[in-house]
Amino acid sequence: MTDIQKPIIGFSCGDLNGIGLEIILKSLADNRLLEMCTPVVFASNKTVNFYRKSLPDNNFQYQSLREFSKLNPKMVNIFNCWEEEVLITPGQLNETGGMYGRLSLVAATEALKAGHIHALVTAPIHKNNIQSDNFQHTGHTPFLKEAFGVQEVVMLMVAENMKVALLSEHVPLKDAAQQVTRENIFKKLQVLVPSLQKDFGIDKPKIAVLGLNPHAGDDGLVGKEEEEIIKPAIKDAKQKGMMVFGPYSSDGFFARGHHERFDAILAMYHDQGLIPFKSLSLGEGVNYTAGLPAVRTSPDHGTAFDIAGKGVADHTSFLAAVFKAIDILVSRGQFADLRSNPMRRMSQRMVANAVDEKIEEE
Repeated sequence: MTDIQKPIIGFSCGDLNGIGLEIILKSLADNRLLEMCTPVVFASNKTVNFYRKSLPDNNFQYQSLREFSKLNPKMVNIFNCWEEEVLITPGQLNETGGMYGRLSLVAATEALKAGHIHALVTAPIHKNNIQSDNFQHTGHTPFLKEAFGVQEVVMLMVAENMKVALLSEHVPLKDAAQQVTRENIFKKLQVLVPSLQKDFGIDKPKIAVLGLNPHAGDDGLVGKEEEEIIKPAIKDAKQKGMMVFGPYSSDGFFARGHHERFDAILAMYHDQGLIPFKSLSLGEGVNYTAGLPAVRTSPDHGTAFDIAGKGVADHTSFLAAVFKAIDILVSRGQFADLRSNPMRRMSQRMVANAVDEKIEEE
């Protein structure tokens, strides 16, 4: 495989005071990753060096980059989004961490839109301190939706044993219930089905839809949404040729392992989908934004301020997000040469090794 055929993967650094740069450095320290992609980290040399010093056994090397024409396909590239000294205070929630995390994300998104990078892996941000006059979003997903000007996207949590899509994302529970409409469910399914086909190679995806109320409403006894909204939306989807089933009671659905019978599950709100996903995904969960013209993934965890700067952050989910971005590019047909079994086996072994190391530490 020639260097030009390797995908260029961009990395936004997330909140500077969180674990973002630590898990990026840990992931990219394995030189085998350079055989699969050309990494570009959107941060600054000084910021990267701050965290590199906190990982003395980490074999992380890089080159500095200010123009994409100077990209080195055989090294990690640091694209300098700022030059000034920045006061980094690991574990602290402050304006500085959010501001520079925002600068990194905006620069990486612009590079993605311009085609300088083929996919973007985002490190965790804090949804409060990243806010500004020109950034008023509850997370990466709505920001990227607006940046790319698309009508609808789906927050899709991906693991080897399950895929969970969310009808609503980071909104209060009382507002999440208001978003359960026939139109919204159908629109999410219209994004989810083609994504499963194009991005994951599932020709005829089978999708389960969860109910909103306990026991999926018990035939209207403990809620009318299943009968009046969710079932009609499922019927609409079936009339369009989608293989959609439900609504299912979420507690029994996951407890009985029914998630393994479907290619994806559509949950009605954040915790309904994320609690079972994070409990069952074995630390390898990946957040994917379905519906974008470009590929974006992230780990399934947050900034972890409680352990930031201590060198103990687990990079398993982040590494899985890198491999998933490459896999999706492959599925989209942009890098057909990466379909080789040896390459896929390498990615699987690297994730498995990270999981084994985590188990040994525990």
